[in-house]
Amino acid sequence: MKTTALAALILALAPTLSQAFETAAAEPLAGAAHGSAAPALLPLSPAATAKLAAPEANTALKTDKLKLNPDTSDWKEADVWGRIRSGYAIPDIDNQLVAKHITWYSTRPDYIARTTTRASRYIFHVVQELEKRGMPTELALLPFIESAFNPQAFSSANAAGMWQFVPATGRDFNLKQNMFKDERRGVLASTDAALTYLQRLYDMFGDWQLALAAYNWGEGSVQRAIKKNQALGKPTDFESLAELMPAETRNYVPKLQAVKNIIANPGQYGISLALVDNEPYFTAVDKTSDIDMTIAAQLAELSMDEFKALNPQFNRPVITGGEKTKILLPQENAAKFTSNLAKWGQALSTWTTHKITSARERIDTLASRFGTTPDVLRQANNIPQKTSLKAGSTILVPKTSASLNIDIASEITDNATMAFEADRPERKGRAGKGAKQEKGYKSSAQAPISLVKPRVPRGGGSRHPVRARH
Repeated sequence: MKTTALAALILALAPTLSQAFETAAAEPLAGAAHGSAAPALLPLSPAATAKLAAPEANTALKTDKLKLNPDTSDWKEADVWGRIRSGYAIPDIDNQLVAKHITWYSTRPDYIARTTTRASRYIFHVVQELEKRGMPTELALLPFIESAFNPQAFSSANAAGMWQFVPATGRDFNLKQNMFKDERRGVLASTDAALTYLQRLYDMFGDWQLALAAYNWGEGSVQRAIKKNQALGKPTDFESLAELMPAETRNYVPKLQAVKNIIANPGQYGISLALVDNEPYFTAVDKTSDIDMTIAAQLAELSMDEFKALNPQFNRPVITGGEKTKILLPQENAAKFTSNLAKWGQALSTWTTHKITSARERIDTLASRFGTTPDVLRQANNIPQKTSLKAGSTILVPKTSASLNIDIASEITDNATMAFEADRPERKGRAGKGAKQEKGYKSSAQAPISLVKPRVPRGGGSRHPVRARH
């Protein structure tokens, strides 16, 4: 009876068991039909998830955002470009100038590749800072227009760095500029200053396009243009004011719109963007004493080019300053720096300062006195050939045994100046005729060292000079 009853039960349940078996067997096959593997039992780590590249265009699956944690609602873009796209917030413009600049950029894929390669070091930080402030993320693309993401860029109007601050505007935003450091080129300091400036301009005009025009042309110039149109009963939006602007400012916002369009859909313009991981490229390392740049790069196991690319604000071969001075290093090299520093048994800095007290202290005699060569002194101090130092100048010289363990004092770095005069035989009554002071600069390190782009004269009252195309 038991056997008969069991058999009857099995027969009764057979259709249900069969359906369940067929469903279980079919599920992995359904996944395989879409080209995917069976579902993973464990979620990927955030680091692994962030490195997955999403397809640029996929109408069937929405994969441009990847979930960090299945227990939260937080999502993370696959790369920085996707993160920027998701935060676009400035109204678009569409005119002939935009089309012109799209053509210019899209027909130069090598230029785009070089610029995005440089940008890959800095752009995560810029986007992160924009998001903290609730600002439009396409502003992260502005250095495309300003400097092609080159923090060493200098212009003929003395604008410097990735965000192209002129000296006066840099000082307005507390960017230190002295013989040893120019924070207009520093990644952290200049980005903070630029975003603060842009936000202030937006608060002033209530319009991002006008804020951008003011960043380029100066707020005073934009204010006067607005008043002129108001007096004529005309609109005061960017495109309505464009005819009053110099050509470079008139093209400034269309250039950013062109880059914005290309980043939004690179495939449409035949551009392939390199993947930039949506994670920090660098970290800040504390420095507790003076350290030569060559030694810092050696401890971090970095080339000098890469070290300078992350720390472009340092003007001299020695990095001075106390605990507030940070060194930026790639994430993986920061640990190497710390480990190698702990094992370093030599002096960290080989340079100190010397103040010129007499015109008789010539470069060749100083080199002999400090056991080096004239060329080394000229290179370390950016002293032009065929010039001598005037009395009162402060220069770097190699350390002696007496100064081996002494750091350069902050009052020296903050106040050191350097002035040159022509290196020629002196004549009676004409001793001062060859004197040459770097006009407007305390040190040669603050003077323009290369011409990146031309400038047109800025309008009266401008705080930020007009820029021309790179």
